[in-house]
Amino acid sequence: MISQQGLLAQLPRLPQQDLERWIAFEWVRADGVPGRYIFQEIDVARVRLILELRDELEVNEAALPVVLLLLDQLYDLRRQMLVLQQGVGSGAGV
Repeated sequence: MISQQGLLAQLPRLPQQDLERWIAFEWVRADGVPGRYIFQEIDVARVRLILELRDELEVNEAALPVVLLLLDQLYDLRRQMLVLQQGVGSGAGV
C-alpha cells in the first residue's frame, strides 16, 4: 500500500487535483479520506495506466471512461478464458 503523498511523489507529472478527480469519477479506487488516501498496488497500476493513456497515447479525458471500460472488459475476458482453460486442462486427464 502507498499513501496519496507517496504516490504523488512517485509520479511528479500527476497533479493532486487530477488524482482526486479520477477517484471522484471512480476510475481509481482508494481507501481513506480526501487528502489522505491509501492505494493498493492494483490501484497504483491503474493510475499509471491512466497517465499513459492521457500523456503518451493522448487519449482525452472525455474518452478515458470508454477506453477504461473496454480495457476492464478485455482483462475480465482474459481472466475468464484462463479459468476455462485451466478447467479444460484439468479435465483432460479424467
